[in-house]
Amino acid sequence: MRPSGVSLIVLHCSCKPLPLAALCLQASRARLFKEYKEVQREKSADPDIQLVCDDSNIFKWTALIKGPSETPYEGGVFQLAFAVPEQYPLQPPQTGEICLDILKNAWSPAWTLQSVCRAIIALMAHPEPDSPLNCDSGNLLRSGDIRGFQSMARMYTRLAAMPKKG
Repeated sequence: MRPSGVSLIVLHCSCKPLPLAALCLQASRARLFKEYKEVQREKSADPDIQLVCDDSNIFKWTALIKGPSETPYEGGVFQLAFAVPEQYPLQPPQTGEICLDILKNAWSPAWTLQSVCRAIIALMAHPEPDSPLNCDSGNLLRSGDIRGFQSMARMYTRLAAMPKKG
């Protein structure tokens, strides 16, 4: 029962709710813009990672990752393309064939593109022999041939991630 003198006002909205897909897309864009601003603000905070957003598509990013020091990847700069799904951050970015659990079954919305890059650097510093992208490297590590693995990794770094001389 309403107190006397108080009238009930009923508002009717003819607006239709946004479809779930549109809400996900809106949330993904907002999250990516937030990450973009953070990357711009903290460019010098992580000199080993340079993240760049495509000028015309917030869902396409490129990372340049410096090979960790004291590893066979040292001196190399590795280019990584991120294809970010519209369901991000509920789904992980697509990065090609990187064997990293956080990009598969251990993904969490708490991860960012920057933190994925840090995880890749950690993987380069401490390779996982049971889930290698390069089977020969995995076999060398599993058999304990660290020197052979490092030699192969240095060779691929020179071929693919270092500027050509001459």
